[in-house]
Amino acid sequence: MAFPIPKPFKWSEEFEVFYKTLDEQHKGLFDAVFACAESNDDATFGTCVKKVKEHFADEEEIMKTSKYSGFDTHKQAHDEFVEKCSSLSAPLPDDKLVYMQQWLVDHIKGIDFKYKGQLQQ
Repeated sequence: MAFPIPKPFKWSEEFEVFYKTLDEQHKGLFDAVFACAESNDDATFGTCVKKVKEHFADEEEIMKTSKYSGFDTHKQAHDEFVEKCSSLSAPLPDDKLVYMQQWLVDHIKGIDFKYKGQLQQ
């Protein structure tokens, strides 16, 4: 399920899940991954991973509170991405930056879109 990676790598309304907090956090994730490509250093990558973990925790809490039926599969995808990112360090090679971009695009459009209209916020 490879969706096109936007160029430049910025959030746009095509990624909107229609939950203000989650859309704002998704914008921040796009910015954080973009920053990794621009400033490929430990501090920038560390900030990116921190934002990813914070967003996943918030999103998972909303899903649990909403009794979202796809929670387990969704959380597994989050856990696998965090595990993969935890094995990386800056400077990130181009293929790892593309991996992060593709994962974020595919995750939002292919997995997050499934919860549209099903969460309470």
